[in-house]
Amino acid sequence: MLIMSIPAFSAQASLFDIQNLLGRDFQPHDPFRLFADTIYPMLVAARPALDSCYCAGNGRPAAEPVLLLGISLLQFIERLPDRAAIEQVRYHIGWKLALHLPLDLQAPDPSTLCNFRRRLLEHDQAKLAFNAVLDGLRRCGLLARRGAQRLDSTHVLGAVARLSSLDCLRQTLRLALEELERRGTLPPFWEMLQDRYVRSKPDYRLEAPALQQVYLQTGADVLALLDWAASQGPTVLEGRQMQLLARVFGEHFQPAEGRPQPLPRRPAGAVQNPHDPEAQWASKGAGKGWTGFKAQVAETVHPEALPRGQPTPEFLTAIETQPATGSDPAGLEQVAEAQRQSGLETPGELYVDGAYVSAESIKNAAAAQCQIIGPALGAAHQRPGFGTENFEVSVEERRATCPAGRLNSGCTRSQKDDGKVTFRFEWGAQCRDCPLRQACIGDKPEGRTLEVGQHHTYLQEHRRREKDPAFIEKMKRRNGIEGTLSELTRGHGLRRARYRGLAKARLQNYLIGAACNAKRRIRRLAWEIKQAALRAAAAVKTALSPPPATAA
Repeated sequence: MLIMSIPAFSAQASLFDIQNLLGRDFQPHDPFRLFADTIYPMLVAARPALDSCYCAGNGRPAAEPVLLLGISLLQFIERLPDRAAIEQVRYHIGWKLALHLPLDLQAPDPSTLCNFRRRLLEHDQAKLAFNAVLDGLRRCGLLARRGAQRLDSTHVLGAVARLSSLDCLRQTLRLALEELERRGTLPPFWEMLQDRYVRSKPDYRLEAPALQQVYLQTGADVLALLDWAASQGPTVLEGRQMQLLARVFGEHFQPAEGRPQPLPRRPAGAVQNPHDPEAQWASKGAGKGWTGFKAQVAETVHPEALPRGQPTPEFLTAIETQPATGSDPAGLEQVAEAQRQSGLETPGELYVDGAYVSAESIKNAAAAQCQIIGPALGAAHQRPGFGTENFEVSVEERRATCPAGRLNSGCTRSQKDDGKVTFRFEWGAQCRDCPLRQACIGDKPEGRTLEVGQHHTYLQEHRRREKDPAFIEKMKRRNGIEGTLSELTRGHGLRRARYRGLAKARLQNYLIGAACNAKRRIRRLAWEIKQAALRAAAAVKTALSPPPATAA
């Protein structure tokens, strides 16, 4: 941790500040002037939270944290790296105006931004900029108390590439060898490991059987190194890279007599690159795999359609980061918890796609007096056969009616290993003379069975509602989130993580969300100022125009 003292802060403007020297030369709708007047005070209001990240009077004075927070926000508004952002602070008049800086060329070193982000992470203040802008919007009355929201997710590519099994294992072993060398603890077969995994690399032009032998030999060498480390006591295995090596080995091999045997496939959440173990591989449909993370984005929904050319009055209320293997239902719960921590109330309506709609999510939303609006996915069933949606089910009464109008003859409650409760309905002998037998179960000798979850009643009622034309019309409001994801991706770099690790990716996404909200607020204000000027000009023109001539 960097020990630095919090500097004294004064909101008093200097005589040489850009606002006093050149402020009048900026138009009222200039984005940098609007940033200085509206966004910068929001960051100043968050300074008490920044104070906790620094010492009271120990170490040399740090750079002003409000300034660094403002630089970080502008950096993600304009999608700039650290060095380019500092150059803007040094030479760009607009940036100086936005950050209330004097005209001189002094600016912090680019490494200060990196240290500032690390400080935010160490003190659990990653969400500070996002919450500061969100609180400012709420104080301005721009966030409805229980307004409608929409939610969707998108993938975020990690800062590292996905490696093959052989490369992942070799790179992890090389990092472990570097750690052992720094600690001065070397195995007796050190030179052999150095020759195979540090001074040379495999020839990837070899045939597949030869590369498989190289892979098996690597697994055997890793196992030998781990066995040696275990014999040296727990201190050797406690190293970060040695622990990672043990994990990666367990994801690729299983111990056996002689050489370890490779697993048929790597488990979900396996390490794809040892330089960022938290970047996971996931897929979304055929040919849509990626290595990295997933972002859940929620925003407000304006009740009326806007005229063409009018900036949006909608703002992000949450932007949460998950591992790539995280599910959308889990993301829904994460977003709800994040909004509660930010002081926001549960929305009255939530527009989502089918991935978020389940019996449990509908039940939880109903308990929070929130209506989920989205298409429920059809139940999976074998063909031929009627799906779950063709049955009338009352879990509370343990009753189910099949498409032929016959009640179930039995109901069994069971609990799975993951804690989920299911109910199994059976019709048994009633299916023998049923006129729909062939369409329902085909040639199967046994009767029809149906298994549903304990909250199936909520899902059944939702499927009825979504056939209503008014409900279908409402679902169209979800489409706007696609444009927001495009804006975040193209305008602010949401698609790719700049930094390694889930915590740093989460910090980056919070800064992106704050930048998006700040830009939307500035654009809306600039449009309102221009519209007011046009109305004033029209009023003056009307007042100065001569009255129409009257007939004699």
